[in-house]
Amino acid sequence: PKILMIKKPITMNHHGGEIAFPGGKISDEDNDLLDTALRETKEETQAVPKIISPYTAFSLTHISQVHFFYLANLGDEKFGPTSESSEVKLFTKDEIPWDEIAFPTVTKTLKYYFDDVDSGKFPFREEALKLW
Repeated sequence: PKILMIKKPITMNHHGGEIAFPGGKISDEDNDLLDTALRETKEETQAVPKIISPYTAFSLTHISQVHFFYLANLGDEKFGPTSESSEVKLFTKDEIPWDEIAFPTVTKTLKYYFDDVDSGKFPFREEALKLW
C-alpha cells in the first residue's frame, strides 16, 4: 500500500520542510471532523479521497489539541502540491522519510497502519499522548 503525504512549505513558521498527512484546524465552514479532513486534504493535495473510517485519535491535552486521522482511499483522484504544500507524494513503507515526519502522531499512525496491513484488521485507536 501507498500513503499520501505532503511536505510542508519551508516558509511555514512551524514544521516547514517536514513531512505530514494533510490536515489542519476546524474552520467555521466545517460541520464536523470529516468535513475538516476532506477540506484540508483538498487544500493541501488537490485530492478528495473516499473516507473509509476513523482510524486514530490522539489527545494532546498539554497543548490543547486533538489529532484525528481517517483511513481513506485515494482511488483515481489526481493530486499535487498547492500553496499549502511544497510536495505531495505517495509513499511505500520503505520510501517514507521517517526522520523528516513533522508529528509523533503521524509516526504512530503510520506504524499502526503498517502493522494492521500485516494483520488485515484496522481497529480504531484512541489514546492520550504527551510530547514533552
